[in-house]
Amino acid sequence: MKYLFLKLLSVIYGIIVGLRNELFNLRLLSSKEFDLPIISIGNITVGGTGKTPHTEYIANLLKSKFKVAVLSRGYKRKTRGFLMVEATSKVRQVGDEPLQIKNKFKDIFVAVDANRVRGIKRLIDMPDKPSVVLLDDAFQHQYVTPGINILLTDYNHLITKDSLLPYGRLRESASNKSRATIIIVTKCPAEIKPIDERIITKELEIRPYQNLYFSRIKYEPLKPVFSADVANQKVELTEGLAVLMITGIANPASLKEYIKIGSHDIHEMSFPDHHVFTSKDIDTIKNKFDALPGQKKIIITTEKDMIRFRDLDYIPDIIRQSLYFIPVKISFLNNAGKEFDKKIISYVKENKGNFNFYSGSNWA
Repeated sequence: MKYLFLKLLSVIYGIIVGLRNELFNLRLLSSKEFDLPIISIGNITVGGTGKTPHTEYIANLLKSKFKVAVLSRGYKRKTRGFLMVEATSKVRQVGDEPLQIKNKFKDIFVAVDANRVRGIKRLIDMPDKPSVVLLDDAFQHQYVTPGINILLTDYNHLITKDSLLPYGRLRESASNKSRATIIIVTKCPAEIKPIDERIITKELEIRPYQNLYFSRIKYEPLKPVFSADVANQKVELTEGLAVLMITGIANPASLKEYIKIGSHDIHEMSFPDHHVFTSKDIDTIKNKFDALPGQKKIIITTEKDMIRFRDLDYIPDIIRQSLYFIPVKISFLNNAGKEFDKKIISYVKENKGNFNFYSGSNWA
């Protein structure tokens, strides 16, 4: 009975979202074009596709050649309107992901505004305006017409094999992938057989104007969350090391699999995505960490959670000294990174306006 009720809710939800999309198709709701390159990076699935690492990849690709701005809505922030993100900003002011990006790339603009049209206008009104804007998590935000619309889908949970909310995890029908100019299958294994690529290409029904890429997550060496409190900053995952893994992300499975390569003594504490850690949470974490046997033990968290931990004032010294995070990057499979990079750079360099490029005329 519960599943039938959820399916019914999914049908109702699908009708509402479908009507909204049709209003854009009929131009009863308008989509704003801007005379500068705009790249949207987003998904149809609720969380867990690697959106932030892909946004960071493109920001890093462009920042040496162009003035880059990243515009996000700042999910779960306690403020409203347009705000520029500074390295000294707080998570409650701007959200964890924008703050993570700003901390990693201090030489780019990062801003938050739920109204992306207003946010872009504020950015281009600045005296030192950006030459390209990356829209973070904006695939559903059709009030802006991007020049490149990138859609991410998890290799292990393709959008075509999922259902609409609340029965499934889709924000809108998978058929709306047709709006994308680039589709990236994320979180892939290190190698994919050609036949598997062909199966996925067929499953996603890639259109002539669309480009399909496959990417995977690359984990980097452990780093202390609080560097000043850690004497031995170089720690490696080895057998015999007890790990308390703390995550507040949508899908921590791939992180756990990576940790397992070095240590099999893993104790897991999972919190909801974008979770704000309370003093009670910290007490629970400390008690669980204290209960781990032996002296060789650490706490590992994600890069996004690291940003939220650094925002806290009530972390005891034993936790500060034992807390590490694993930075992540993305890598394209089959040496396709150079082709992807070239498309992105060429678009930004050559397109003052977006419309012709977005329509697919340059993507055959």
